[in-house]
Amino acid sequence: MENKKNYHDHGHIELLENMPDAERGNKVADTFSHLCDGTRLRILWLLCHSEECVTNIAKAVDMSAPAVSHHLKILRQANIISAKRIGKEIHYRLSDNEEARLVHRMIDDIFEMKCNIVY
Repeated sequence: MENKKNYHDHGHIELLENMPDAERGNKVADTFSHLCDGTRLRILWLLCHSEECVTNIAKAVDMSAPAVSHHLKILRQANIISAKRIGKEIHYRLSDNEEARLVHRMIDDIFEMKCNIVY
C-alpha cells in the first residue's frame, strides 16, 4: 500500500496490502455485470445443470431464438459459457473455469438448488 504513512492504522494494514488492484476489481465487476439480467440468470441456471441448444433454451425461457442468442453471445464473450457444434446444432454449457464454477455456486445458492455436480 503506497500511502501507509497517511493511513490511520486500525490493525488492517496487512489486509489492505493484499487488497485486489483496480484492474482485478474491474474484471470481477465485468463478470457481475453480465449476470445483471433475469433472463441470463435463468439461462445460466439451465446451463449449470445441462447442455442445451438454442431452440431448447428459447423454449425453456419463453423467448425467441434470436433473443436467446443475444444473451448467449454476451455470456460466451464473458467466458462464462462455452459452445460446441453437434451436427447442425450448437450446444451450450457452463465453461470449465473458476469464474464459471463461482457462477454455478451462486446460481445454486440464489435459486436454492441442490446440485450433484462437484468441482
